[in-house]
Amino acid sequence: MSVMDIMPLAARGYCCSQILILLALEAQGLEDTLAVRAAAGLCNGLGQCGSCCGILTGGCCALGLYLGKGNDNEFTQDRADLIYAEFVEWFRGRVVPEFGDVTCDAILKGGKPDANLCGGLISDAWDQILTILTENGVDPSMPRE
Repeated sequence: MSVMDIMPLAARGYCCSQILILLALEAQGLEDTLAVRAAAGLCNGLGQCGSCCGILTGGCCALGLYLGKGNDNEFTQDRADLIYAEFVEWFRGRVVPEFGDVTCDAILKGGKPDANLCGGLISDAWDQILTILTENGVDPSMPRE
């Protein structure tokens, strides 16, 4: 996934957390307006407050589409906690050395979302999500049954 693939979604007004949900849904051949809408609460650091980056929280939500419990008849996948932790550790390792923290305020230096910076991080995060899922025996193209 390249930044050029992500830019059209950002241009249509989706934030980073929503873009990761859209990518996961697209990979599975699904549409879910409610999931995309819910991810808006994670935009720009948890409700626009500059806190935890929406790429981190949105990435965990995207993983949840594959791993989480969605109804009374489902169970959370066995390795879900380890998979979430792996993504969180990857993200920390990716951004903390350069930006000092995993918050939007730190990454954006208190400014507004930057298409190139955020697009690059989204691209890297999506590639990592695909890698983690595949390494854990989850086919990213297959919806959860």
